[in-house]
Amino acid sequence: MAATMKKAAAEDVNVTFEDQQKINKFARNTSRITELKEEIEDIMLADDDCLMIPYQIGDVFISHSQEETQEMLEEAKKNLQEEIDALESRVESIQRVLADLKVQLYAKFGSNINLEADES
Repeated sequence: MAATMKKAAAEDVNVTFEDQQKINKFARNTSRITELKEEIEDIMLADDDCLMIPYQIGDVFISHSQEETQEMLEEAKKNLQEEIDALESRVESIQRVLADLKVQLYAKFGSNINLEADES
């Protein structure tokens, strides 16, 4: 009985040209929303995968994601800073030895020895 009422109600409704235009507009916009949502999803997925940054290792460039490249750069910076710190420590150690030797040698030889570095 309910099916008969729905069929009768559907037959009673007249669809005007204006109504058909609205129905078509609704369908086009629904389709467009679906396309836009898929495009947004593709962009979000591709954002991490497609943005490959070349990173030089020796003579070769290797492409990595932005996150991986950032991590590699941070590691390289850390390694370089450690190397710089080690070299500065060696320089300070050598300077202490030189200062000690300078005191001893000037005490023994006085002005007869020149231990100052040339400025040239």
